[in-house]
Amino acid sequence: MTERAHALARAEPLVLVAVGGFAGAGARYALAVALPTTFPWGTLAANALGSFALGLLLYEAQFAGALSPETRLVVGTGFLSSFTTYSTFAAETVALAPPVAAVNVAANYGLGIAAVLCGRWLARWLS
Repeated sequence: MTERAHALARAEPLVLVAVGGFAGAGARYALAVALPTTFPWGTLAANALGSFALGLLLYEAQFAGALSPETRLVVGTGFLSSFTTYSTFAAETVALAPPVAAVNVAANYGLGIAAVLCGRWLARWLS
């Protein structure tokens, strides 16, 4: 393999993550502006949907293994890492009144865990 081909092969994972990350960040922004802002619904929806998709993706690898490593990289590390957001969740939670903040924390963690379990169930069912 030439030096140039080797450099391109090393750059491929970074490009895949960057493309997925760009798409995920755009999708999260679109979801956030589409939902009401009276509560951090956009972040909650993104975290729950992303947790479901990540559960499906991770357990698909365990049960079926039909997706390529490149697909997992662009979707999991790229798209879903930018689509879901812990930092926005934390910042939005701090800005809420304490009782509402507690509901937000419980909703994000509860829905996130339930969503991963649903993704795992679907991956098992599909395999």
